[in-house]
Amino acid sequence: MTRVAAIDCGTNSIRLLVADADPATGELTELDRRMEIVRLGQGVDRTGRLAPDALERTFAACRRYADVIKAHGAEKLRFVATSASRDAENRDEFVRGVLDILGVEPEVISGDQEAEFSFEGATKELAGRDHLAKPYLVVDIGGGSTEFVVGDDRVLAARSVDIGCVRMTERHLVRDGVVTDPPTLGQITAIRADIDAALDLAEESVPLTEAATLVGLAGTVTTVAAIALGLQEYDSEAIHHSRISFDQVQEITGRLVTSTHAERAAIPAMHPGRVDVITSGALVLLAVMKRTGAREVVVSEHDILDGIGWSIA
Repeated sequence: MTRVAAIDCGTNSIRLLVADADPATGELTELDRRMEIVRLGQGVDRTGRLAPDALERTFAACRRYADVIKAHGAEKLRFVATSASRDAENRDEFVRGVLDILGVEPEVISGDQEAEFSFEGATKELAGRDHLAKPYLVVDIGGGSTEFVVGDDRVLAARSVDIGCVRMTERHLVRDGVVTDPPTLGQITAIRADIDAALDLAEESVPLTEAATLVGLAGTVTTVAAIALGLQEYDSEAIHHSRISFDQVQEITGRLVTSTHAERAAIPAMHPGRVDVITSGALVLLAVMKRTGAREVVVSEHDILDGIGWSIA
């Protein structure tokens, strides 16, 4: 057994997993899993830089995570940073801050590396479950980007494209610093056009229509699943490996695009940090299901964090 700590720092959230990894059995025993919305990618699409307040929010979360890692006695730590950090001119400032707090340098990984970690984390335990057929198409809808990975026992093709929920919201739904509430038809049309163009790019590398099972990862997908399941509070056990139909995703997306901030905030399982970006994320998920022809999405709570954990072990 090796006790490992994995941190995934994305555009919208920073997440920690502490687990015992047993390479002999292929099991990852979770000890602590947590998430904070820090919005590191605030304004990056527009300015190309990480904002000072976004950096401070992220560093504050790192300090809290350092305490958790120490309390659990993790032997190894790997910190992976994704879309916002790749795009920022001042990412060296981010790297120095994390190194000072946690003692490790964050790895600003490529979209392809992100895709491989996501695939490993999401599919390692799917073999033989509920007769889910291979190959899998794993779709990880993040804040800044979305990763598409097709594979069976290994990755066969992958592509990362810039259609994350935060990026789409900031690009199309923010006017004078405020999210349009609810969005206009023109704004929704512009988001859909961006998504369709990005799916065209993804399809140049990844055969989106050839996979037998669609597996969805990250906060947008799990939140849509929580709504579809009618959960009165977020319940990761109920969400993990739930199967949400295309009709459910279409109905929920239709509700979100016509809702106000207050109506979205009142959804019981909605994290406050997702209220303004869930509409864009749901539009990405719905477009993916339309493009692939998937009649359902299998939702996984295990994702890039678990893949990072296995890479350490």
